[in-house]
Parts: sequence; C-alpha cells; structure tokens
Amino acid sequence: MMEAEKTHKKCPVSSFTDMLGGKWKLIIISRLRNRDKMRFGQIAASIPAISRKVLTDQLKDLEKNKLVKRVFFAEIPPKVEYSLTERSKKLCYVFKSIEEWMDEN
Repeated sequence: MMEAEKTHKKCPVSSFTDMLGGKWKLIIISRLRNRDKMRFGQIAASIPAISRKVLTDQLKDLEKNKLVKRVFFAEIPPKVEYSLTERSKKLCYVFKSIEEWMDEN
C-alpha cells in the first residue's frame, strides 16, 4: 500500500467524507433528524432537487453504513419508513454546530 493511501485511511476526516460525502447524504440525514421517521415520498418531497433514483441509492448507502434504518411494512400498498440509527443520531450535534456557525457567518 502506498504511503498516501495509508495516510488517507487513518485520517478521520477522510473516513468521514468517504462515508458521508457527496451532495445528498448529509441533507438526507438533516431531514431525518428533524422528524422521528419519514416515508420515501416525504423525504423526496423535502428535497425536490434530488431524483428518486439518486435518493434510493443514497438511502441504500446510508443503510449499508448503519446510519439510516429502513423498516418495511408488508401492506398494500407497501410502506417503508426511514429513521436515524443511534449511530447517526450522534451526528446531530455536528449539525447544530454547523447551523450556529452559519448564523454567525
């Protein structure tokens, strides 16, 4: 392994951006933190600029990283709810800090 790759793997900021980087993941988490749980359509409506395909992919990735919990209800029509996991709830103070910083700047 090259030295730059070793440094990248050890850097917490790089690990954070690998897990939560991109345009939508933090926005999705931010929307979910303001509500206990949301259905797919509610998330999509709260982020009008995101396509349904991208939202689906981002939610799958967040679920894979144990940041979002997906609950499927076998009903007709099918119902799926998304919520934050305990792991991602620990990010809420980061959002609060960002909001405070933005208000000051």
